[in-house]
Formats: sequence, structure tokens, C-alpha cells
Amino acid sequence: MNLSYTVFTKPWQTKSLPELARFVSDLGFDGIELPVRPGYQVEPENITKDLPEAARILADHGVRIGTVAGPTDEVTIAACAEAGVPIIRVCESIDMSIGYMASEKRLKEGYDALIPILEQHGVAIGVQNHCDLCVNNAMGLLHLIESYDPKHICAVLDQAHNGLNGEPPELAIDIVWSHLRVANFKSAYWSRSNGPEADEAQWKVHWTTGRHGLAYWQRTAAELKKRDYSGDICLTAEYSDHDRVDELIAADIVYAKSLFDDENTEEN
Repeated sequence: MNLSYTVFTKPWQTKSLPELARFVSDLGFDGIELPVRPGYQVEPENITKDLPEAARILADHGVRIGTVAGPTDEVTIAACAEAGVPIIRVCESIDMSIGYMASEKRLKEGYDALIPILEQHGVAIGVQNHCDLCVNNAMGLLHLIESYDPKHICAVLDQAHNGLNGEPPELAIDIVWSHLRVANFKSAYWSRSNGPEADEAQWKVHWTTGRHGLAYWQRTAAELKKRDYSGDICLTAEYSDHDRVDELIAADIVYAKSLFDDENTEEN
């Protein structure tokens, strides 16, 4: 296996790039997923100049940009190529005013228009499954992208969202295996948000650590190991307890690495 451990740096919006690089490196990460969004270290309107510079600063501290979470326009694609960033991660919403299949058709039309640009620059769009009114499970993800070469349109499989949908990791990985380039490691569970006296139960998502949610990190890692997966293992640092993010991600990267260690014998 050829693995690289990355972390989504959304929680650390105010850190300078050198501070961010030192922070994630000290935690034990090889790289990051960088949000390209207003108010972050690299903003969409400045991406042509700032993304390559960010990649250089991070590289000076031994940290790579494995993916960005941002737009998929030609300017962004070209900037990613210049910066050596191989994948732009997206989640795709479903417009229920037109329905699922019409939404999928519209998404594919958008991908079709981008294929020549992606080919020219050697950059891919990584589509992540996301629960709720989105492309939300592995089969939906495959149905959307299976006609494309994964060097252009690939899968970012998020087992937390599969877990919230009740989808077993072995099944999800098997479904998208042909296009899988990034495996997201985070975890969550459904928590009841009203009391037993209510006429009807209501639920909310609680984002938690790898050991305590429905993503089944042990089973996910075992399946990836069995298939000799190579690529990014991206921890997304999403926790409902916002005050403990630094503490929780520090514990989760240790746990994630232990699951891919051939000496690991921890049982489910």
C-alpha cells in the first residue's frame, strides 16, 4: 500500500500557512485538503497566484496539498495544475424541483464540458458522497461517474456519510473501487433531538471520533488493506464538539494509522 495521510484544514481558518504546515506536520499528517473559500488561506478570486504560493510554503515544511475543496472552473483547474494539486473535491446536491435523474443528467453535462480542460491540465474532480439531498451513497456515486476515466472524474468515498445511511464499508468500497482515489475517514451517529414524550422522533447528526461512530474505521481499513489501496486517507476533522477539535484530531490520526499497521491486531 502507498498511503498518504491528509487532513481537511477547515477548522484552522485563522492560521497562517507556515503555522498550518507546522501544526499538521506535528500531528503526523503528510498533507492537507485545503479549502479554497472566502476567508481561508487561499480564496477563489486569488487562486491563480495564491495556490501555487501556498503549495510552495507548505512544501517547505514537508506538507503537500492532496486535494482542494473549491470551485471547478477553468481558472481553478489551471491553478491546481500549476500548484501540483491532483484533485478538486466536490459534493453534488440534488435539485428536487427537477428530481434525481434530471439532476444527475445536468451534473454529467457539466462534467462533459470540463473533460477537455481536466485532460489538458492533468487534474481530476473528486466527487464525494454526502447524506441528505445529495448524491449520498456509493451506488449513486458510481452511477454518476462510472462512464468517466477516473483520471478525470473520480470517487472520494466518505464512510461517515455511508454509515449515516446504513451502508456497510465493504459494500461501499466494492461498488466504487474502479474510481476510488480518496478515502475520507470521519465518523458520526444519529442522536435523538427530542424526548420520548414527543409524538414523533426527530434526529440530528453528531460528529464524533473514529472509534465511536457508524463509519466502522476498522472494517474500512481492513477492506482497503485487503485490496491494496493506494491513495490519500483524508481525515476531515469534523466534530460536533468544536472546542476539542485539536485534541480529537490528534487522537484520530494515531488511531487511523494504527489500523493500517500490519502489526495491528485490534478486534472489531
